[in-house]
Order: sequence, then C-alpha cells, then structure tokens
Amino acid sequence: MADLYLKALESERKALWATCRLKGLPSDTPERQRIAVLDELLAEHKVKRKAKRQG
Repeated sequence: MADLYLKALESERKALWATCRLKGLPSDTPERQRIAVLDELLAEHKVKRKAKRQG
C-alpha cells in the first residue's frame, strides 16, 4: 500500500529544494529551515514504518 504521508513530505521537500537551488537561497531562509524540519519528519516516519513492519 502506498504511503501517502511519506510521498507528500518528499514532494514538498523536492519542491522547496528546487526553489532554493534556483534562487540560490542561503541556509537561514524559511524555505531552507522548512527543509530541515521535513528531513526530521521523514527520518522519524521511516523509523516508525520500519518498526511497524518488524513488530
């Protein structure tokens, strides 16, 4: 079954990253900070998914 939450997070991250690269935004901008938050959410979700599969 598709993990829609994971896909939504990854999609948002890709879009933000493309914008940041295109505009050359520094790391202290809200967009780059949101990417950092998304990275944390992705990591947490993947750990939960892995634990769910094993348990």
